[in-house]
Amino acid sequence: MREVAETRGDAGGVGGVIDILETDLPVALLLNTQGLAKSYGAAFLFRNVSLSIQEGDRVGLIGPNGAGKSTLLEILAQRREPDAGEVAVRKGTRLAYLPQESQFAPGETVREVIRRSLKSGGIPETEWQAREGETLGRAGFEDFDVEAATLSGGWRKRLGIAEVLVQNPGIVLLDEPTNHLDLGGIEWLEKLLQNAPFASVIVSHDRYFLENVPTAVAELNRAYPDGLLYVAGNYSAFLEKKAEFLHAQAKRQDALENRVRTEMEWLLRGPKARATKAKARIDTAHEMIGELADLRARSRTSSTDIDFAGTERKTKRLIHLEGVSYGYDGRTLFENLDFTITAGMRVGLVGSNGSGKTTLLRLLRGEMKPLSGVVERADGLRMVYFDQNRQLDPELTLRRALAPDSDSVIYRERVIHVASWAARFLFTAEQLNQPVGRLSGGERARVLIANLMLEPADVLLLDEPTNDLDIPTLEILEESLLEFSGALVLVTHDRYLLDRVSTLVLGLDGR
Repeated sequence: MREVAETRGDAGGVGGVIDILETDLPVALLLNTQGLAKSYGAAFLFRNVSLSIQEGDRVGLIGPNGAGKSTLLEILAQRREPDAGEVAVRKGTRLAYLPQESQFAPGETVREVIRRSLKSGGIPETEWQAREGETLGRAGFEDFDVEAATLSGGWRKRLGIAEVLVQNPGIVLLDEPTNHLDLGGIEWLEKLLQNAPFASVIVSHDRYFLENVPTAVAELNRAYPDGLLYVAGNYSAFLEKKAEFLHAQAKRQDALENRVRTEMEWLLRGPKARATKAKARIDTAHEMIGELADLRARSRTSSTDIDFAGTERKTKRLIHLEGVSYGYDGRTLFENLDFTITAGMRVGLVGSNGSGKTTLLRLLRGEMKPLSGVVERADGLRMVYFDQNRQLDPELTLRRALAPDSDSVIYRERVIHVASWAARFLFTAEQLNQPVGRLSGGERARVLIANLMLEPADVLLLDEPTNDLDIPTLEILEESLLEFSGALVLVTHDRYLLDRVSTLVLGLDGR
């Protein structure tokens, strides 16, 4: 048994012993945590989190943006230490971790990425060729010598998954693995995990994926007494149990409020604490007051305020494509495309990576010209474009990212202070002077959506706006898109969002 222990202080200044163990856990139990806590400064991400992973488990890990899902995954992967608590891994169990973004060195080929992983995992060189061929073949790769950094986002994600699988791990820890994957890639990943010999913990906001893959769902959320609600079953089972839990918690809060009201009236009468019964009642009253304050804090919910502003345009026909063709390097993406976008139309644009979805958005926007055919736009058409590859300057403060030129924004002809604008997207006043590089992926996506909302639009062109958004924010985004009065062209691999929002789906096959 190997044991590393050190004493650290948590946010409250109380010393705790942290043990990261490789130990002889029971046969079915691969990983176990007790009382994990992590904070940044005085703000707790989570505390007292306990989680067990057994053979065959596929745990979907969900929670609001900023709840600490990626941090918890890094702690499980032993890449980051908790402030308190213990992680125990069964002896001989190999952990494999996939971050949200896989980084590949310039010039490094797909084959070299896999061989680097095999070497770091201590796999005998005699097994390399067989393992790389089998793993890359299952991931859909045909050319092993292509430069990894030049791959599309979806194929980089497939390579990252292959990179962790090639080591034959006992537990795979995946952070947002469906981001950038096309629909075919998501279905491939679902089948891979459903039939896998390893256990897995998967951070995801893809509700159909959560319905199809997990054997259990765990939500990291301050709304729960221990910071985590774990339910055996898929996402539907989780939602049912969560509703039961929150209903019971609300009933407990109502009952407690009535009792505390009675006890407060009694306390205000100034009872003498000399008698044993009176002293016990005073102590119990203070305990109930503390429990009620905790329940109120946990049940306090916040939601992002997303509302895209449409114009008052009366024109019905907004964009018309006639005989439009496009391709490059001798390859045709689409040809002779006839299509009309009218007010109120919500178009879901789907297809495999590289099939031309983003290209078509750029043609609609006028950023590119078709090889043949015409794209006609209504006079004075106002379009708002969400670019999936748009990056925020990581050194920029949240204040300047939300309001570049002053300490206020203009939304629907009203001046709103940047602190109030930030609060609509669940940012605190304390975060305004933080660099955006410290925000989670979902929080950065909320900043981009906040910027889009300041521009009134006839047409929204959204290229993968759902990447990194948590489930509550996705639900609010869906409602705002359903209520938007203009036209919408939406590129997304979120099947649930497509089903809810689209009135028409246009499929590209890259040919």
